[in-house]
Amino acid sequence: MQNTSKQYDAVIEECRSLFVKKMSDYGSAWRVLRLPSLTDQIFIKAQRIRQLQENTERKVDEGEKTEFIGIINYSIMALIQIDLGVVEQPDLTTEKAINLYDKHIKITKELMENKNHDYGEAWRDMRVSSLTDLILQKLLRVKQIENNKGKTIVSEGIDANYQDMINYAIFAMIHLSESDN
Repeated sequence: MQNTSKQYDAVIEECRSLFVKKMSDYGSAWRVLRLPSLTDQIFIKAQRIRQLQENTERKVDEGEKTEFIGIINYSIMALIQIDLGVVEQPDLTTEKAINLYDKHIKITKELMENKNHDYGEAWRDMRVSSLTDLILQKLLRVKQIENNKGKTIVSEGIDANYQDMINYAIFAMIHLSESDN
């Protein structure tokens, strides 16, 4: 499991680096997005990954990895929005946004470590396509919860689903990096 932690951190470093660069380019414009808008952005990324996995012809020269990074970063943005709420104007400095990013990824990694222990790293035997399908399933659940105004009867909340999507996307990126080697 030590190797998983190092691989996880390497993926997060790549995602975080892109997040920081985009904060420099755009600031925190994403703070105006409501949760359903972020969910839809993640859905678009997951659908594109699924299409890339099923289609042999590609018309845009970007692979699955770029889309998984988008899923991770948009999911972290969603977790920040859950914490802070939506605003009318961008309100976060890069430093504050990065601190929130780090806070949420720390919590999400702890969740992964606990589940990974209990499941015995079962994700290592899964296919990237299965991880993609699980992300899509989580997105459909989140959409249903959003349609229910955030209310659930017995299910975990939206935040837990975003955390799971982050972890599935990181697992997929680890698989993709191992297949590159």
